[in-house]
Amino acid sequence: MAAKLDIPELDQCVHCGLCLNQCPTYRVLRLEPESPRGRIHLVRAVSEGRIEPNERFGDHLYLCLMCRACETACPSGVQYGRIAEAAREILGPPGSPLARAVAKFAFTALLPSQTRLRTVAKFLRFYQRSGVQSMVRRLLPKRLREMEAMLPPVPDRFFIPGADALPAIGERRARVAVLSGCVMSVLFGEVNEATVRVLRRNGCDVVMPKGQGCCGALNIHNGETAMAKVMARRNIDIFLGCGVDAVIVNAAGCGAAMKEYGHLLRDDATYAEKAERFGRLVKDSSEFVAGLGLVGSLGRIEMDVTYQDPCHLAHGQRVRAQPRALLARIPGLRLIEMNGSDRCCGSAGIYNLTHPEMSQEILREKMKSIAETASEAVVAPNPGCMLQLDYGARRYGPKVRVLHLMDLLDQAYGAGGPAEVDERFAR
Repeated sequence: MAAKLDIPELDQCVHCGLCLNQCPTYRVLRLEPESPRGRIHLVRAVSEGRIEPNERFGDHLYLCLMCRACETACPSGVQYGRIAEAAREILGPPGSPLARAVAKFAFTALLPSQTRLRTVAKFLRFYQRSGVQSMVRRLLPKRLREMEAMLPPVPDRFFIPGADALPAIGERRARVAVLSGCVMSVLFGEVNEATVRVLRRNGCDVVMPKGQGCCGALNIHNGETAMAKVMARRNIDIFLGCGVDAVIVNAAGCGAAMKEYGHLLRDDATYAEKAERFGRLVKDSSEFVAGLGLVGSLGRIEMDVTYQDPCHLAHGQRVRAQPRALLARIPGLRLIEMNGSDRCCGSAGIYNLTHPEMSQEILREKMKSIAETASEAVVAPNPGCMLQLDYGARRYGPKVRVLHLMDLLDQAYGAGGPAEVDERFAR
């Protein structure tokens, strides 16, 4: 077992403790094993054979939200995410045998297949609109009722890649490919459409390659790396074959995972170099657009907004200034910074389902910070954050709108009639 946990990153930690108060679980519990430093100590003990990687060890590792705020705080540059992912790979998905079986199905059969994912989404849409939902809610036990309440409304149509390239509007400045994503394509298709329109208005030929799929981030974070590597290889082949200047991602968690494909496939002689090359092409949508520079005139949006730094954008990709710079370009928009904008909202992939008590504790703190800004909307460019904050607004208040950055830029550009994008991609 020790050989499997030969993790070079363990030697980086000097146990200074500067990470402690940046860790959401440590701030709530004030327990050393629920801090990055404590978890690193436990992983080291397993790697040295002093303790077994048992259920108790797994409880400590999986209580972590993988927000990576500790990496930002660490003066030694400890890559905690890699340490935790390696340990979780040994442990496998958390929970009871039934929960692990469900997770295994989701990670190996559902997420890798866009067809199956859309089928499940269609079933949920029927469930929500047929009247069955209100009846079922009354019959569910409290815990399942709370989980069911987190379900967002499933939209009328999905975003399906596979059309020809869409030409730039105005002078051509770049050729890019866009990740449609799994959750983004079935729940936030309109954000994908807005992203395409913003890119085109800024001089980009936009390619939506057919055959692309889920990035594998949820698999990686939950110890299921075998299928994650299959998914990564597929995306690498698909996107590198497009001949683009950049691969644009509008979901922070996906972007962080794709930028780190090189680490995921470091032992793959065939894909290691290609994965590194692919990772250099990946750009968050705000990172790319800000670097390219906005062109054209933006209309006024009279609104007070606050900004939530998605963990895997701020801490995973170190992208903070670019989204704020783009918001500042929108006339009439007033950005009011919240306290702890880069603190996790408690979503963390499926964490709000596997650890609901801790997730809700963290969410309540976040909603309080949002309320203090008295903003009309919160901007959160990541699907997990958007779902979590929307649920928080409904359950705890304040009743703010939850928007993606690309939504606001698209609105400011006054993009009228998205018929071309709809006909090609959404159905």
